[in-house]
Amino acid sequence: MSEKNELKKKKNQASHPAFIPERIYHGRIFSAPDQDKYLDIIQLHQLEQSFRAWAETASRSDIRLARRRILLIFLLIRYTGAKLSEVLRIDPLQDIDFERQFIRFGRTHEDSGRHHRKVQLPEAFCREIRTIITDLASKKTLQNMLNVDPGFVRRKFYERAEACGIAKQLGAPEILRKSRAVELMQNDMPLPAVQVLLGHSTPNLTSSYVSFSEDDIQQVTKLFMERESARKTSARNSFFGKIQTIQQGDIQTLVELLTSDGYRVTTVITNDSSVRLGLKVGRLITAEIKAPWVMLQKSDHEPECSADNILNGIIERINPGQINTEYVVRISDVTKVCSIVTSESCRRLALGEGDGVWVLFNSVSVVLLSE
Repeated sequence: MSEKNELKKKKNQASHPAFIPERIYHGRIFSAPDQDKYLDIIQLHQLEQSFRAWAETASRSDIRLARRRILLIFLLIRYTGAKLSEVLRIDPLQDIDFERQFIRFGRTHEDSGRHHRKVQLPEAFCREIRTIITDLASKKTLQNMLNVDPGFVRRKFYERAEACGIAKQLGAPEILRKSRAVELMQNDMPLPAVQVLLGHSTPNLTSSYVSFSEDDIQQVTKLFMERESARKTSARNSFFGKIQTIQQGDIQTLVELLTSDGYRVTTVITNDSSVRLGLKVGRLITAEIKAPWVMLQKSDHEPECSADNILNGIIERINPGQINTEYVVRISDVTKVCSIVTSESCRRLALGEGDGVWVLFNSVSVVLLSE
């Protein structure tokens, strides 16, 4: 091949959306596309909450069913990375295996040589979509449940994006598909597994670095999906979010993360721990705080104190004991924090269920967990 043709080939590769230079990607490291072309984890969470609230607040039962059908389509695209056309062709009776927890996209056509692909689903998600399908099946047959006009679906996706302050075009189904791919790869899911999950037929440059059999890829996908699902429904004093800033000192490193529901949590760890965890801005990580390290304060205004993390919430439940008392504080629709104080302190605080309260904890009390 001539030098001119070789340069032309490299130029065409570099301009292709799937092109990732070998020098920056070796099977695990991922270089994300421009931020304005996909949704990050915070925006994905906001969009999902918008869809859920919209579906459940319908005043009439028939409208609620119609909205839950759109919610089902959104959730399938959100968590499988499937195309809108693929989702709308699904026959729930034949294509979703709730026992083995996978969904099949596409049908085998002997004349075309095209085959279906299986996408593994986490157990909790399987239960949820099964509930929605059962609800919808009470009014519609399973076979035509997802027989919806694609243009109508797109309009609803755009509306939900704008409703939570996201640019209309970022609510498009193809952007959700891209965002899911970015989310999986930023969480270190092997690229070959992501390619198979999305239905990419042509492996890219990483194939020479990583080799997975079909069974390997299915096992990796299942393990990753279950781990991701467990992380999102983890213990009360766990915050899942994205690292916003890292400030390294001579001995310790200060790390600030933005949680999936918009809270900022600050922690201080040793420099050695930072290196061992491989921390970097934009990485998704879990922060945990033990209940005895969480302090409570009743005040009409944000308290002036030395605590690095100050959150506001409502006491949802109090479990009194002879020595200690447990408080469960809801700080958002999806997050609760547990605090354990002495029963003597409980009497001094004079807090009751439904009271507003400030949740305080220091950065040195926060432990970071890397998947």
